[in-house]
Amino acid sequence: MKEIIISRIKRKRQILFDRDDDIMIELSMIINDVSKEAVVSWAIEMAEESKRILATRYPFDDRPKRAIELTKLWAKGELKMPFVKGAIIDCHAMAKDLDSLSDIARCHAIGQACSVMHTKRHAIGYPLYDLTALIRDNGTDDCDTLIKRRVAHYKERLIYWKEYKA
Repeated sequence: MKEIIISRIKRKRQILFDRDDDIMIELSMIINDVSKEAVVSWAIEMAEESKRILATRYPFDDRPKRAIELTKLWAKGELKMPFVKGAIIDCHAMAKDLDSLSDIARCHAIGQACSVMHTKRHAIGYPLYDLTALIRDNGTDDCDTLIKRRVAHYKERLIYWKEYKA
């Protein structure tokens, strides 16, 4: 995977992963095998991880936090989708205000995770952006190991939510 990532960086790609990468295909298969309720819970959990990083770097910008909070309320049936959609769009818009490529990716990761409420198909968007942020922060030297660890974490948490929501 390292060579592919380096090639994508050289081509100045914003997103360093594709839906048709082997790891994404494997994750998509797992996501498809899990209920929407479980995928929403997983996506919110993952978004919380990204939000914590952004909150330390941008403590006065609450757009990621607001998107996640409203998504949680939607998941409980307390809000309608159109109201939450605006907060998700605002989270994506935060990326336009940033210079850090990793933090830009994190904003989009959170937006994708929160968009799972609309359709499960958005779930794969979280790892596309989250893994991009991971590589942007850590470089490519040990990226294969970093990617494997992070993908293992996604799988572990998906399995947890699959069993918990069963």
